[in-house]
Amino acid sequence: MSYSAPIKDMSFVMNELAGLDDVGRLPGFEEATPETAQSVLEEAGKLASQVWAPLNVAGDRQPAQWSEGRVSATPGFSEAFRQFVDGGWQGLSHPVEYGGQGLPRLVGAACLEMQKAANLSLATCPSLTDGAIEALLMAGSDAQKTRYLPRLVSGEWSGTMNLTEPQAGSDLGLLRARAERHPDGTYRIFGTKIFISWGEHDMSGNIVHLVLARTPDAPEGVKGISLFLVPKYLVNDDGSLGARNDVQCVSIEHKMGLKGSPTAVLQYGDEGGAMGELIGEENRGLEYMFVMMVSARYAVGMQGIAVAERAYQKARDYAKERVQSRPVDGSVQQSVTIVHHPDVRRMLGTMRALIEASRAVAYVAAAHADHARHHPDASARAEHHALYEFMVPIVKGWSTEMSVEVASLGVQVHGGMGFIEETGAAQFYRDARILPIYEGTTAIQGNDLIGRKTVRDGGAVAKRLVGEIGQIVQALAAHPAFVDSPAFMAMHRHLAAANQSFANAVAFMLENAKQDPNAAYMGGVPYLKLVGIVLGGWQMARALLASQRLMQEDPAFHGAKIATAHHYATHLLPQAGALEATILGARDGEGVLALSEDQF
Repeated sequence: MSYSAPIKDMSFVMNELAGLDDVGRLPGFEEATPETAQSVLEEAGKLASQVWAPLNVAGDRQPAQWSEGRVSATPGFSEAFRQFVDGGWQGLSHPVEYGGQGLPRLVGAACLEMQKAANLSLATCPSLTDGAIEALLMAGSDAQKTRYLPRLVSGEWSGTMNLTEPQAGSDLGLLRARAERHPDGTYRIFGTKIFISWGEHDMSGNIVHLVLARTPDAPEGVKGISLFLVPKYLVNDDGSLGARNDVQCVSIEHKMGLKGSPTAVLQYGDEGGAMGELIGEENRGLEYMFVMMVSARYAVGMQGIAVAERAYQKARDYAKERVQSRPVDGSVQQSVTIVHHPDVRRMLGTMRALIEASRAVAYVAAAHADHARHHPDASARAEHHALYEFMVPIVKGWSTEMSVEVASLGVQVHGGMGFIEETGAAQFYRDARILPIYEGTTAIQGNDLIGRKTVRDGGAVAKRLVGEIGQIVQALAAHPAFVDSPAFMAMHRHLAAANQSFANAVAFMLENAKQDPNAAYMGGVPYLKLVGIVLGGWQMARALLASQRLMQEDPAFHGAKIATAHHYATHLLPQAGALEATILGARDGEGVLALSEDQF
């Protein structure tokens, strides 16, 4: 199955919506010109389409294999990963001082999407390494940074995050893994960790596990968790690899999808204790690990966008080839390709509109992350950081829920053939289904959006976004094209209504999250979806304005952007009103809370 990176749309979003010019003026990003970004995207597209994408089916049909504690990656994965490493892609957005290229996250986000669209299982490995790098940059000692970061940034070594245990899924307060202090200042780690993606494999020279565990005198609950660096192979003072550490892969999971990504059960300390180094201070591990989790959650959101794009391309190509039935309008008397049928166009249009909207939201979020780190003004950094943090649960939660919907529509476009594995549409659906689950379920993202991102600051960021969306609504009405363009009129009407639903939902959360938490948090997922739909509409409206201005430069591309924005306005934005009704309905005791435990 082929994959063609949508570089033209990615460039449009980066330049017109995410503000690549502004990002390029930040200190440290002087080399990130539109021309450089375009060259990077084109090279990333070649690697994705020519090297990684052809192995996607192999990962599904010949998954990673476990034998006597060792895991062998899908045939071809190691060679493809080596090309990725040799090209310097692991360090694309990481600091130059550790061997990275120091490009903005905005550019990295587009490359990340390509990698994950081409081969989601393979691309999961370097994403976890990115998270380990982020955690060490924030909390690692100078010695740890010197010893580990250059090899992680180069891709020579890979990284993992170890949170989950058999008795502790999302409730990290139940963790039992323990860390015993050793006289030389290191620790010995004991315990079992499950669901560790790429926790064991043969593609890199070493695997650096970041492990949550408790010291013997640690407080109960999440306040007593520390973070430890535990390498698969011990590292000598000169940087060479030493003996195998006391961490073993006792099995890998057999999964519904994402089969090329080995999900390991890791056992620490069966032979006296795995040597680990404390990262930062004791009992602050969850704080440090959350840096990895934020990075991972953003990356999972990009996975959703990527899988959806791949599913869309597959369905679009099939719809243009499959001949079935005459048109309902009687325009011709013979059977036609199914892309001519209204419902197939509805499905394809919905797929495309959701992908373009979620891509824009994610890239705009990446630009805020760049400003949050590199803007010279501290208040501006704080402002952008708050916007980025607000958007991360949307990128993670809404984009992954979207991916399941889009992949399901892709199967539907194929009809009965979509249910047949040989056509390939089903793999995208199976692979996508994990995305709303791992790195925090959609409910966890919804809870985060309510508690930490809406209520904690009194709705300041949410209200700011409502205001900015309102400005775009006004810009649509004031535009000369408004009176003659059905797309402008539809977007104006539906975005205004959806933005009001957003404002009403924010007010409801501020009013009820503390005094009636069950009512508020019952609406967590609907609230997240509502905000995602509205932020997506905001970006599609901005795309509509930009494409109207640029129409003469490329009428085919910008005409399609305008049509897609029109579809989003009429088919997706109206959902905001229904979601608002669901959220506010909890105030009257409606819905789930009306059912007793015995009635389920």
